[in-house]
Amino acid sequence: MHSLIQQLINRLPLDFRILCRQFLLRVIDLEALSIQADVVGFLGQFAGVLIMLSIVHATVSYVGFASISESEARQAFCLHMEHYLIATMMLVVGLFTVLSWDTTFPDRRDVMVLSPLPVAPHTILFAKVTASASVLGLAILTLNCASGVVVPFLVGVEHGTSWGFYQCLPAYWLTITAASAFLYCLVLTIQGLTALLFPRRIFLRLSAFLQLAAFGLFLGVYFLQPSLTTPAEMATAQNHWILEWSPSYWFFGLFNQMNGTLLPQLSWLAYRAWIGIGAALSGAVACLLLCYMRTMKKTIEEPDLVPGAHGLHWMPSFGDSLQTAIALFCIRSLTRSRQHRVAFAFYLAMVFAMALTWLQSELSTATPSALPTDFLMSTFIMMTFAVFGLRSVSALPISLTANWVLRTTQLRAPQQYISATRLSLLLFSVLPSWFISAALSLPFKPSRNVVAHLVLLALLGWILAEISLIGFYKVPFTCSYLPGKSNIQLVFWAFFLVCLPLAASIASIEHDVRNHPFKLANMAFLFGAVAYGLFVFNRSRARSAILYFEELPEEVITTLGLSV
Repeated sequence: MHSLIQQLINRLPLDFRILCRQFLLRVIDLEALSIQADVVGFLGQFAGVLIMLSIVHATVSYVGFASISESEARQAFCLHMEHYLIATMMLVVGLFTVLSWDTTFPDRRDVMVLSPLPVAPHTILFAKVTASASVLGLAILTLNCASGVVVPFLVGVEHGTSWGFYQCLPAYWLTITAASAFLYCLVLTIQGLTALLFPRRIFLRLSAFLQLAAFGLFLGVYFLQPSLTTPAEMATAQNHWILEWSPSYWFFGLFNQMNGTLLPQLSWLAYRAWIGIGAALSGAVACLLLCYMRTMKKTIEEPDLVPGAHGLHWMPSFGDSLQTAIALFCIRSLTRSRQHRVAFAFYLAMVFAMALTWLQSELSTATPSALPTDFLMSTFIMMTFAVFGLRSVSALPISLTANWVLRTTQLRAPQQYISATRLSLLLFSVLPSWFISAALSLPFKPSRNVVAHLVLLALLGWILAEISLIGFYKVPFTCSYLPGKSNIQLVFWAFFLVCLPLAASIASIEHDVRNHPFKLANMAFLFGAVAYGLFVFNRSRARSAILYFEELPEEVITTLGLSV
């Protein structure tokens, strides 16, 4: 089988195979990578995370189904899992599409490198589409490798027929593939229309807002969308608008149509799914062809970083000249570089998604209540996402030019650069998350508990910022990145096995002592002592630190084991 596939691949044109391989590895910007970067290992780690999520989904589905004895409850559980998995797959595809915003359409590098070569534009187009489809197919396969078998099996068991599984399995995979293709093509269509209708200078400015809006839309819909788990709820007239405007429910209807379990009064959901697939696919094909025929020559005329508008520019001071310079450098890196803007938007979108969830809960509550434990835990997780999100994005350089400029102009002690980095973390991660939490805390009573929680949250943000600085002896957005160095699976499980239980424990302790001022003061004192201890530790280490601007693997000396 492997040899047959290899023979089919070898039949493809050589230039197509080379371009496809290069575009496949350009999911990460190559200009931001270290020379020793392991891109394949980096992508493999992300695939491992999706496989772990699939195993978790399969385990939860099987345990939940086995623990239910009533037939109606089992049916509702199966419907809930069907919609949940479809919505989750669409969320992953949407985030992947936004993260790879510029990988399908021609960019400045493609035109400069490939234009002098005898490579046809349609070859570049097919290579880019194939590379994107390969990564998208890998995401579909890994996220559903376990749940894509267990859930169809459970649905088939619920049908009570021996052939139910063999009918549900292809229906599930066809639905997941169709939903992913719909969302992927829809984003491509919107991006292509924008590139065709507006000049490139305006498109570069508008593209930033479209990316951030797409992030907020995908995550907001995923977290705020009501869950309709019974046929009665879906058939209710007041829920008609939810089904009408939610593509995840369209493909939920498509799955049940192919599975033979769709209610006749909901057959219009499947029709909407088929129409959506056809419209999105047609729009994406038309926009891609027009962009490659009309806009390839225009991409070289303007840089990727959009110049600022003319006029009076004033920026606030953030301390001394070095702190202000690094803070302004961070602001411009996050606002003007699409790679950093999108990466940081992912973490901020998670923060805003949790904030929107609690805002919806507060709007549905008529009378103010005391601070619940779930809210306390959510604010702690929001702070964690914001701080560690900015810390991870800061490791990516905006440009290797900035790397060399700051390396050759290092005129001050390293501890002053590290102090400026600490200020940037506090300003752009701790402070925004704290203000969001403060705004969400206003409806809760009594006020003294709200103030005490905000004090603890600020101290926790300080602690997280100091933890992020341990070993971070570099200027933000300047050091070349070494993918594959960090173990993403370890980080993933560390968050679920360490961060979540720790946030739940802190929230539970605060909830228990909130009516005891002395215990609450002791808790705040402990937080402050830990934060100050970490601050002293980092400051002492910074005195002997050496700034580095290149991620390099550790040197390994291999011996033959020979002795004289």
